[in-house]
Amino acid sequence: MAKDQFRGEDLARQAAIDDAGDKKLVGSIISIESEHEHLATYLFESFLPGYKGWRWAVTLTRIEKDAPTVCDVVLLPGPDSLLAPRWIAYSERLQPGDVGVGDIVPTAIDDARLTPTNSILPGDEELDLLSPELLWENGLGRARVLSIEGRDQASKRWHEGDRGPRAPIAEAAPLPCYSCGFFIPIAGSLRQAFGVCANGISPEDGRVVSVDHGCGAHSEVLA
Repeated sequence: MAKDQFRGEDLARQAAIDDAGDKKLVGSIISIESEHEHLATYLFESFLPGYKGWRWAVTLTRIEKDAPTVCDVVLLPGPDSLLAPRWIAYSERLQPGDVGVGDIVPTAIDDARLTPTNSILPGDEELDLLSPELLWENGLGRARVLSIEGRDQASKRWHEGDRGPRAPIAEAAPLPCYSCGFFIPIAGSLRQAFGVCANGISPEDGRVVSVDHGCGAHSEVLA
């Protein structure tokens, strides 16, 4: 700690107390820092709620032999201070289950998981060959559909989740979902890997399951 050449510790402490509004919020002096013969900064412990590890920094100035005066009073973070976490965009903070009734979560126009419908439809001369069902499956009527990246993310999430092949219930199942009569393949490019369970007594009823998932309610497990 530098020498108190201004003899201004009491003045600095009172300035910190005045700024804090309560002397209980200003603790012991930590150090005196001086980078110029006319300036000195006094650091005091801060007991301000929500600012753990911060310091009151009071800068005094003195010109020649005049009495020192207060230049500034601020709070500064210390080496062990409690800081706000790094800012993360809301879209990266959202977790499954965060969206409740009435919540609106906008999707970015450049979301990599989606692609404009017109970029995945066949050429105009081929549209007449597609049935209305296939046109809808290819995305006609929607502004955007899943991109390759979006499909990859969904496939990875579903396959590694609770309704994939490594779930405990699947590892204990007698047979996989793809051979079950209650298994309904989903439409589109994920059809070969995923489907929906339609067994009312299965814990997976109405949920997307991988073809290699399974449970004890398989249709071919007969009494």
